[in-house]
Amino acid sequence: MNAVAGLVKTARPRQWVKNVLVVAPLLPAGASQLDAHAFTGAAIAFVAFCVVASAVYLVNDAKDVEADRAHPKKRFRPIAAGVVSPGTAYAVAVALFAVGLAGSALWDWDLLIVMAVYAAIQLAYCFGMKHEPVVELASVASGFLLRALAGGVAAGIPLSSWFLLTTAFGSLFMAAGKRYAEARQGEATGRQVRRVVQRYTQTYLRFVWTLSATVLVTAYSLWAFTVLNESSTRWSVVSVVPFVLAVLRYAVDVDRGQAEEPEELALHDRVLLVLALAWVAVLLLAVYA
Repeated sequence: MNAVAGLVKTARPRQWVKNVLVVAPLLPAGASQLDAHAFTGAAIAFVAFCVVASAVYLVNDAKDVEADRAHPKKRFRPIAAGVVSPGTAYAVAVALFAVGLAGSALWDWDLLIVMAVYAAIQLAYCFGMKHEPVVELASVASGFLLRALAGGVAAGIPLSSWFLLTTAFGSLFMAAGKRYAEARQGEATGRQVRRVVQRYTQTYLRFVWTLSATVLVTAYSLWAFTVLNESSTRWSVVSVVPFVLAVLRYAVDVDRGQAEEPEELALHDRVLLVLALAWVAVLLLAVYA
């Protein structure tokens, strides 16, 4: 593996699937708000997140190079393996940050603010916040929330309080599920888990993802009935069924300790994927029927 290939691998292009969340605000927006500007804005937000998130991964691996070299799996990462030097990783990260933030500023200053907040939180995470219980959970969850927020800002679509509540607690649900899965995997296999996971109990993590799932379903259901009252369409209420089933299916995977990588789970759990597609289809009927 040469240095260029090492940089590409460290940038984690497989993780870019998370950035599809930027299109979430477009689903309930309605035809009157969807135009070329909205789709272009969402596309720019997607690219900006891909670039800035990759910069964060480069910084993270350069910062943790010594710890990664002592880890049985992470020692094969390009920086830990010596394929890419930490200095090169930092330099490329700075360039990527500049490109992502500049592109955001050229499109919309509000998008720049969202991207800058994301970058600041993620850098704080890399340089110490990831070792602090609860705070690091909020940091991981904020990454999902800010992606959805960036999509709305870039597309020029106002975001309702119900949308923000649903996204916020859905993000916390996934973040707590990730940590719970890590704890379960560590217990089952005896492998070393990150320091912060050792400071949680599985009971506490179950409490967090149960609480967040409860608020998630409640907030979405309230939104569905609000839409019904405003537009007299029953499809919004029907959408609650596949939505809740998808949450329950995801919870099965969380409880089994298989939700360490939500993006991988979403692509490989076929039942969950079908439920998600059914929910999207019914949601589109609710908005456009």
